[in-house]
Amino acid sequence: MDYTIYFQNSLKATRDLSRLNNTQINNLLLNLADAVELKTDFILQANQQDLDKMDPEDPKYDRLKLSPERIADIAADIRNVSALKNPLGEVLEEKSRPNGLLISKVRVPLGVIGVIYEARPNVTLDVFALCFKTGNVCVLKGGSDAEHSNKAIMEVIHSALGVEGININVVSLLPTERAATHALLHATGYVDVLIPRGSQQLINYVRENSKIPVIETGAGIVHVYFDLEGDLTKGKGIVFNSKTRRVSVCNALDCLLIHQDRLKDLAKLVEPLQEQQVEIFADERAYHHLEGHYPEQLLKLAEETHFGTEFLSYKMAVKTVKNIDEALDHISAHSSKHSEAIVSDNLANTGLFLDQVDAAAVYANASTAFTDGGQFGLGAEIGISTQKLHARGPMGLEELCSYKWIVRGEGQIR
Repeated sequence: MDYTIYFQNSLKATRDLSRLNNTQINNLLLNLADAVELKTDFILQANQQDLDKMDPEDPKYDRLKLSPERIADIAADIRNVSALKNPLGEVLEEKSRPNGLLISKVRVPLGVIGVIYEARPNVTLDVFALCFKTGNVCVLKGGSDAEHSNKAIMEVIHSALGVEGININVVSLLPTERAATHALLHATGYVDVLIPRGSQQLINYVRENSKIPVIETGAGIVHVYFDLEGDLTKGKGIVFNSKTRRVSVCNALDCLLIHQDRLKDLAKLVEPLQEQQVEIFADERAYHHLEGHYPEQLLKLAEETHFGTEFLSYKMAVKTVKNIDEALDHISAHSSKHSEAIVSDNLANTGLFLDQVDAAAVYANASTAFTDGGQFGLGAEIGISTQKLHARGPMGLEELCSYKWIVRGEGQIR
């Protein structure tokens, strides 16, 4: 199959999208949010077809699953996006040169954004809303696990666009076959940037095979370090929330690091995790302090492979360190540069941690669950960038923009 027509239509649609004003954009988003809620049953029926094909024990099952509550939340997020200030056209810098030229640096869309993602049908709506708001056309490539869900959602989006007389090619959903992924990775001249959302394996594949610039997002190998002067009450809440709020998301805790002189408090620190049946893989020293104090069936000796693993489930590693420097070394060796946290009342140690940890979001005495565009006041996000070029951390509306220089003159020549 020749996928070029998808990319050609997307490129042409950028001009149609550029002609829409803020009122038209916001009205479409508000109408789409209403349509999504009205079509809840239709979307859930399609989602159930996908769920029926997946093992409920699969870590991706929770990401795939939609519910009336989750659909209502998605619709609310679309309305939030409509209410946000549109960054397009913002003048970032303006200067008048001695020769009379007036030079402005102005925010503009990235252009055509390709997004490759796995079993996360909410991404279809999230990405469209953010791209549409910022004048970006999007080409979506969802996984086969969410095929029916994505098709149903795309039908709702295209219907809303059609009602408003807007070119439906401002968003397109590629077929699920692998050939479509290959075509998207090589769509030079049509697609301006690719954003993979999913496992580290997916991100690595896209980065290694794409001929288009890639913004890496999503993979989170997350640590919380409980320091010598960590507050036990704060630590219990932070560890529990970071691990169990939603285990299948990229900001969920994977490895608890604990100062060796606080091992006596380890059992109390992880005690709340028993409520959610969290399985712990502990190094030898931590294991002996938990033995008899944590359910036997949930406690295992850690292997080296458990450190540096993104579990995406009710599992967690525990590693004993002798001091903050060893904690920093461990994080440096195993982090995916997503979210890292320290629990400590020692200002020198928290300062050292915040300065030296190389990650998109670094926390002192707070849960890693806050790494989210909404929680950061961005309104929404297209993903969490774990790289340093262009954008880092939650990518909101501004991060979906580039800029161009506009030069006004009165006949000057050089």
